[in-house]
Formats: sequence, C-alpha cells, structure tokens
Amino acid sequence: MERLIDHYALSSILWRPFGFLRRLLKVESCGITESKSLIPLAWISLIQKLSKAPNIFLLDQRKRFSTMPEIETGQRDSDLFSPPSDVRGMTKLDRTAFKKTVTIPVLKVRKEIVNKLIRSLKRAALQRPGIKRVIEDPEDKESRLIMLDPYKMLTNDSFEQAELSILKQLNVSPQISKYNLELTYENFKSEEVLRAVLPEGQDVTSGFSRVGHIAHLNLRDHQLPFKHLIGQVMIDKNPGITSAVNKINNIDNTYRNFQMEVLSGEENMTTKVRENNYTYEFDFSKVYWNPRLSTEHSRITELLKPGDVLFDVFAGVGPFAIPVAKKNCTVFANDLNPESYKWLLHNCKLNKVEKKVKVFNLDGKDFLQGPVREELMQQLGPLSKERKHSVHIVMNLPAKAIEFLGAFKSLLDGQPCGSERLPIVHCYSFSKDANPAEDVQQQAEAVLGISLEACSSVHLVRNVAPNKEMLCITFRIPAAILYKNHTLDLESREDPPPLKRHRTEKAFSEEKIAIA
Repeated sequence: MERLIDHYALSSILWRPFGFLRRLLKVESCGITESKSLIPLAWISLIQKLSKAPNIFLLDQRKRFSTMPEIETGQRDSDLFSPPSDVRGMTKLDRTAFKKTVTIPVLKVRKEIVNKLIRSLKRAALQRPGIKRVIEDPEDKESRLIMLDPYKMLTNDSFEQAELSILKQLNVSPQISKYNLELTYENFKSEEVLRAVLPEGQDVTSGFSRVGHIAHLNLRDHQLPFKHLIGQVMIDKNPGITSAVNKINNIDNTYRNFQMEVLSGEENMTTKVRENNYTYEFDFSKVYWNPRLSTEHSRITELLKPGDVLFDVFAGVGPFAIPVAKKNCTVFANDLNPESYKWLLHNCKLNKVEKKVKVFNLDGKDFLQGPVREELMQQLGPLSKERKHSVHIVMNLPAKAIEFLGAFKSLLDGQPCGSERLPIVHCYSFSKDANPAEDVQQQAEAVLGISLEACSSVHLVRNVAPNKEMLCITFRIPAAILYKNHTLDLESREDPPPLKRHRTEKAFSEEKIAIA
C-alpha cells in the first residue's frame, strides 16, 4: 500500500506543474484502482518519456492525494464523453444502445451554499451541455454534489489557490469523491452520435440548411447507407425540426427546384421561414429557396431608395421583391415556375405589399422583352426627364442568367436617355475559374459584345463548392447596347458613369477570405 501511495503522490507532483504533458504525450491517466500493478507500469512509461524531454525535472516532495480514482483506465480525453464503441455501423437508430457510465469527480457541499460556491468554481465545474452541474447527494439530503471537470480536477491539489480560499471560507472540504454518471442518447451531440456510428475516419454530416421545420441535407455517397439514421438524429437534436430531407439531384431543371427524399419525420414540405424580418411561405419541394442568400438579399435591398424601380427577372417566392417593395419602390416580379408564381402572390399579400408588386409568370426573356421593355420606354422616355429615381434589374439564376443578357440588345426605341439614368443590372453567375471575377466579367462581355470594364463591379456572394464561386456582376447597360439604331463608336461614345471600380484580383481574394 505504501508503494501505491508513493506512486499516487508522484502523480500529484507531475500533473500540476506539467499538466500540458498529459495532452502532449497522450498518456492515459491512472489512479488508485484494485489492480495495483497497473500504476507502476503506467508511471514507469511516463517517467521514461519525461526523461527524454528537455528541461523536465521531478520535484522530490510529497503532496496530498485524493481518495478518488482517476478516470477509468483505457478512457482517453477524446472519448470520455463519446458514445459506446459498439454503436459503430448502426444503420437503424437504437437510442438505448447509447447508454454509458463514466466516473466523474464531485465535490460534496451543503445545499444552502451551492449557489454562492458554484460562481467561484466556474473553472473547475463540469461544462457539458445537457448534464446538470449540481445534483442531489443520494446519501445525504442536506448536501449536494457539484460535478467537476474530469480533465482538470485530477486530485485534491487541482484546485487553484483562489478556489481553495473560497472553500475554506465556506467551510467546505476540498476532498474530491467519485460519482458514476450514466450517459444516454440525450446527452450526446449530433456530431458525436454520427462520428460514433459512421465508419471511422469518414466525414460526418452535422450541419444542414434549415428551411422552417425542414432540415435540408446534402449527403455524400459514403453516408447514404446511414441516411435514415442521420435524418432522425437531426430531428432529435434540433428543436423545431420535424422533417429531414436529402437532395438527390442538382438544380438543373427549368423551374430551379430539385428532387428530394424524406429521410425521417413528416412529409409535409409546406413551410414558413423568416428572413430579414419578412415572412415567406412555400412548398419547399416545388420552389427554389436558399437560406444562405439572406445577406445577399439584404445587400441588394439596401442599394435601392424609395421611389426606385426594380425588375426581378427570376423572382422565386419574393426574397428580393418583397423587401424592396417595403421601401416604397415599384416592383415588377417574374418567375416561370407556376408554383413560385403562386407563392409569390401569396407572400406579397402575407407581407402586405400586393399593391406595390406586379407579378408575372413568364419566361425570363419574354419578361424582359415584354413588360420590362414597355415599362422602360415609359421610365426612360422624354416625358420622364424630371424623374430622378434609379432602375434596377435583378437576374438571380446563376447557372444561366448571363445567357439572358442578350435580351437587352436593341431592346428600346427612340432617343437614348442620359447615361446616369440607364438601368443597373445585377446578374448572378457561377465560376470555377482561377480568377472568378474576371471570368464572370468576360462571360457578360461575350454575350453583350462590349467591354464592361468602365461601368461594372463584381461581388463575391458565396463559395458554393470547392473551386466554385457564386458572384454578382453589377453594371449599367450601355446605351449602345440598349437602344436600336445607336451607333457603337468606341472612341467617341460617352461611357455610363462608373458604379464602382472593378475589383482587382487581390481585392477579390481578400473578400473571398473574409467571407470564408
């Protein structure tokens, strides 16, 4: 027994001044257990490792030791609060299989001083979501047990001096005891559950896009055998989520929606979302909605002033049109998808802007060459010279929007308006090019047949996938493009006033890093 105490006393000497070594060397903690032979072997291994480390020395003194055994042999820091290893490979969720018992250090205190003491033990107390830090003492109704951090509170000597002073003031013994804590499925985070279930070393899906009550996932091939379990875990671990779906094809059809599979939960895809203080309702399985574009919707909205005019060519369910209409702007919103058109009308009424938004169900080109052309003839005609509002055209169809720029060629008749009144286009596109800003500008120039260097800017919206960016090019439509019978004279023509100097690749890269 004396030899056992010597080894344990040595542990308190080593762990306090050199606590970082436990992580550095990844040595399993050990303590007083029934198997006495384990301790000498463990410490021989540790001392051998310490002897090889520079500037490490041992203090020849004895410290007090705790009666609490250290964390069970074989448990490392990384897996103390991990689910049991035998859930690996589970494809149908069995919540009962996640039960596990761990040994936690606790401090016994009188119940009347718990609230005062717990504030002083923030560092030492267990910080684990879903686990109470204070529990009743099963052996003493007048006492409580404060759960302590098993990684920090290894022995009685793990208390800092300030903590010991508080304990002394409150007449609390610093003696650490042990408590067998039972963990269940409810105690584990979604990422911990999935990391334990999926094949070791494989990527874990713990994130998703939230669309109202729906969790929208985009699973990879190696995750598909576990798809129903993953869906149920997402529902269990995220309050308010009642349905989990997985995208099973790309958004490459005419209506910009995608096929999806319900992984778990209810099959009702009609949902309600709040974005930038506006409410939208729609059937997620039949329309396009991306919660990651909230910032972009707000950015464009802020560019318009009361009285301005917006033409939203691919309006969806209204995330551009409705906020702009709320600013007392005139809005013309269009979408080819009949479902989007239906929900756009509904959301305009829901947000009380139905009188400010004219809604159309047309192909983008037909919308530009029909309602947009007619309105522009009035907005930019001779009788409107006194008007000082701006005209904006949003084209949010990144996969194809640039192709629709050709519809602006010779769109209007008559005498060109002043350059400062020319419409401002915000056109979205994807790029996989090494210089995405330059690539998008060149794509637009190729369709229009004119340089946009003097009148355009490119904004990085978001990173869609590795080496794939979503961008927005903003420019004033040159009069030489917009008006019929207007001679394109590259030397003598008056350029539209610049919106913003085109970003250099360095500036674009800095913005990309900031967004990432």
